[in-house]
Amino acid sequence: MLTIQKKAPGVILCAILAVPAWFLGQVFPLVGAPVFAILLGMFVGTFYHNRKQTAQGIGFTSKYILQTAVVLLGFGLNLGQVLKVGAQSLPIIISTIATSLIVAFLLQKWLKLDVNTATLVGVGSSICGGSAIAATAPVIKAKDEEVAKSISVIFLFNILAALIFPTLGDLIGLSNHGFALFAGTAVNDTSSVTATAAAWDAIHQSSTLDGATIVKLTRTLAIIPITLGLSFYKAYKESKNGGASEKTFSFKKAFPMFVLYFLLASIVTTLASALGFDTMSF
Repeated sequence: MLTIQKKAPGVILCAILAVPAWFLGQVFPLVGAPVFAILLGMFVGTFYHNRKQTAQGIGFTSKYILQTAVVLLGFGLNLGQVLKVGAQSLPIIISTIATSLIVAFLLQKWLKLDVNTATLVGVGSSICGGSAIAATAPVIKAKDEEVAKSISVIFLFNILAALIFPTLGDLIGLSNHGFALFAGTAVNDTSSVTATAAAWDAIHQSSTLDGATIVKLTRTLAIIPITLGLSFYKAYKESKNGGASEKTFSFKKAFPMFVLYFLLASIVTTLASALGFDTMSF
């Protein structure tokens, strides 16, 4: 009971900021709720100084509630549909993800950037924006400011992509199918992918939205191997660099269980769809 009382103020504060951020994200999907949440948090943080009272609740929210949100994302992922339509674009998706991660690694070394921030920007730009950042942050034990910086970078480029890509697609002579693949692999978050594809469709009277969304959802599956790999790497480094109690690498300790729950949620959605149910309607 005492633990709940200590965490409640921080959780309530996060909820107070989350509700208007979510509403604004619905009204302005091109910007998205995470960006509004960051801006509201910065605004509140300028005059709110009683942080000791809310520290435990904010920490609980940034770890466990964030992981729960990632698991819930799995209910929007139909594996059957992804494998059927997205498999055609799989080689391009794998190539772009690998290239993005390698470039992020090289830039981090060259510019001597913060490792966690570079990692979050790398997975966010290569996989699925804010969702990938949310999944990766607890695995690499990223700080709140590192998460905020990486999400800000990702959503800045989301906005630029939605404004520029339809015109760019015309300039390089993309077909409707080509633009769907381009938008699905080059734009980060789902909301921005749909905004970009919708802008193209409005200009060309086409229907690239479904194709771009499926390609984007196929990219989302990369959350699983990337977070697992980073988790094992982080645990291995800690076992080498830590004290005597950390010198033995533990597979069980390194495995991020919320990634397994994310996969199980996707399987539930896939089975429900096969049986004729729509989990997104609940």
